[in-house]
Amino acid sequence: MAEKKAALVTGGSSGIGLSCAKALQARGWRVFTLSRREEGPDGFEHIRADVGDAADCRRAVDAVLGRAGRLDLLVNCAGFGISGAAEFTPDGEAESQVRVNLFGTANMCKAVIPQMRRQGGGRILNISSFAALTPIPFQIWYSVSKAGINSYTMALANELRPFGIAAAAVMPGDTKTGFTDVRRKCPEGDDVYHGAISRSVRKMEKDERSGMSPDAAGNLVARLAERKRLRPLYTVGFGYKCLALLFKLLPAALSNRILGMMYAS
Repeated sequence: MAEKKAALVTGGSSGIGLSCAKALQARGWRVFTLSRREEGPDGFEHIRADVGDAADCRRAVDAVLGRAGRLDLLVNCAGFGISGAAEFTPDGEAESQVRVNLFGTANMCKAVIPQMRRQGGGRILNISSFAALTPIPFQIWYSVSKAGINSYTMALANELRPFGIAAAAVMPGDTKTGFTDVRRKCPEGDDVYHGAISRSVRKMEKDERSGMSPDAAGNLVARLAERKRLRPLYTVGFGYKCLALLFKLLPAALSNRILGMMYAS
């Protein structure tokens, strides 16, 4: 009987991460979930770690290798969101956003690459966001962190190709998960912006709560895990694919004006 391939899903305790873990397990993968929680979801081997801590990431990968002897897939889902005006968002909050979302992704990639290189191959799928393509006013640092993931992933794919390691970024749009309720909000300056901050965040939260199921992203990730060839970027959902094409074709000034009308008016 063939040995099961092993996957490690960060942020695997809830939301898109948990959907990824379930979809992979349904396809026969041995799935390890990783989060800062002591206990993971039922039915999965769980590892507690903080992706913002590079040493913690290395220990987590060593733990997977100690149990499975291999690591074929890394899915980076760990992250969170903040909102607020650029001039009023505390530096510490902005730095935390980038440290977890972007550098947390990089920490995990750095931890798994040596093992995948020794194995002669592997796959890395980083969960980005549609906000990477359409930077959202008053969610500037979240958008920056996700755009950084796209750039990081595209460069990484070229670096790792000679070793048989593939990398891609997956960009969900509005998704109905607990992510919305734990967003860190900085309402300071809302009076200066004549209420635009609170209006923008309310609209985003309404869109998220009526958004797609996290299973849409989870199922796509599971399919990509087994696809022979990968493109560097994938958008989740037909509607968002159409929007991505539209924003690509429109002049930057016009597309940015549309975003302003949607989220900064």
